[in-house]
Amino acid sequence: MSGYLDNFGASDQRRETILKRIVLVAVIAAVIGGILYFQFRNYREEARLEEFMTLLEQKDFEPAYRLWGCTAETPCPGYPFEKFLQDWGPDSLHPDITAAEITRTRTCSDGIIKTLTFGEDDELWIWVASDDLVIGFAPWPVCNPRIPTSTLQGQ
Repeated sequence: MSGYLDNFGASDQRRETILKRIVLVAVIAAVIGGILYFQFRNYREEARLEEFMTLLEQKDFEPAYRLWGCTAETPCPGYPFEKFLQDWGPDSLHPDITAAEITRTRTCSDGIIKTLTFGEDDELWIWVASDDLVIGFAPWPVCNPRIPTSTLQGQ
């Protein structure tokens, strides 16, 4: 026969165990969520840059030019298709995009800057805007909040 005080505190013990489990699950979920966020926060921008590099590798320059927000029919002011070909075409300084290595990624509030390295002293900074995924040359190697992304189109 059990005594009156034999189960005293059992409900407190159960409540404490449940609370510890809830806190542990919340901490694990926060850690996993943080890891996933930092792993995939630039996924769309990086996929767009990969698409651009694949188009250049396949020598498909008109669709690559469209990823800059320009077309042959309506070229960007100051960056016509001929200039694009001078920068990325077969007679450019970087005719083989597969030789490029992405050495650095900077995350900005409204896009990313990828550093493409072609050699020891040959780097290009490529900007991918988050809102419309337009690609362009980044005029700076790090994020600069004072320059709006609209100034990058057509450069």
